[in-house]
Amino acid sequence: MRITTNAILRNYNKNLSTSMKNLDNMRSRVMTGRKYMSTAEDPSSALRATSLERKYAKNNDYLDTVDDIQSHQNAQEDSAMQISNIALVLAKQYGIEGMNGTNHTAETRKTYADAWRGAQQSILLSLNATYGDEYVFGGSDAKNIPFTLEEDANGNQILKYRGVDVTNGDPAALEELSKDTHFIDLGFGLDVENGTPPNTQHAIDPATAFNTSLPGINMVGYGKDAEGYSKNMVILAGQVADVLEEEPFNYEEYKKLVTKFEDGRNDLLSEVTILGTQTEFLTTTKDRLENNKIQIAEDYDHVVNVDMAEAIMDFSWAQYVYNASLKVGNNILTPSFIDFMN
Repeated sequence: MRITTNAILRNYNKNLSTSMKNLDNMRSRVMTGRKYMSTAEDPSSALRATSLERKYAKNNDYLDTVDDIQSHQNAQEDSAMQISNIALVLAKQYGIEGMNGTNHTAETRKTYADAWRGAQQSILLSLNATYGDEYVFGGSDAKNIPFTLEEDANGNQILKYRGVDVTNGDPAALEELSKDTHFIDLGFGLDVENGTPPNTQHAIDPATAFNTSLPGINMVGYGKDAEGYSKNMVILAGQVADVLEEEPFNYEEYKKLVTKFEDGRNDLLSEVTILGTQTEFLTTTKDRLENNKIQIAEDYDHVVNVDMAEAIMDFSWAQYVYNASLKVGNNILTPSFIDFMN
């Protein structure tokens, strides 16, 4: 087989171009830190990297949402603890002192009545507390003030929650308001199902989302008990003040109302405990999301970024091969028969 000079040159140029291209690729890897510059170079890795980028962005969205919910729930806890502390002072201090026979004078009772009415207004303010531009105890309707305290034609106090009388309102309506929900997706695999006829509304599986709704009537009670007394702490506080101002003083009625108020405070403490449990759950969820963030970032690094030590070694080898190719070029034209002809 005859090997011509042109064939040798063509083959050399082809191999030299390959060495140059390989050197350029290795140089780009070292300079950019990436395994590939375009999707065409590695379609499989590029597709996986795109998927990881979406997961990373969504995970960050969940983290931002958890931070916002934690701040919202902190506002709920602060307000709930304020109500609990006020109720504790009313039941354990003013309530017990008011039962002391030496405090049954009209002037002293008037002082305690003013304290109960002042505390009633403080509780109402805490129930209408806001976080940003939202009412923390408004349930799913966080844009409108949840509680309003009014008086009927007879001067009796009426507390309304989202327009419904918390004591004498429709029990079914109050029950529905107490179960009000507002679900937020925190990455638990949100599951939404269509309702069955005739109720065709979408239903969210509570196990796949976080409920941020906390109806205020769950904090201070609603409806009536078996004796016909209001179960709402705000109304009970006003009724205690009314009894303290009445003449003659009805000690037994006062004692009964204070006891019912104390029962409401115990129910409030149960709601505060539930809030604490939810706070722990959010903390655990945030830890999980932060771990996911680290894991996704590591996976992305393995798919997209090079091992710099390995990349530098590959670049050095490619440069060595290219330099060797140039040296070979100096000796590619060997002496021929014509060089010895005179």
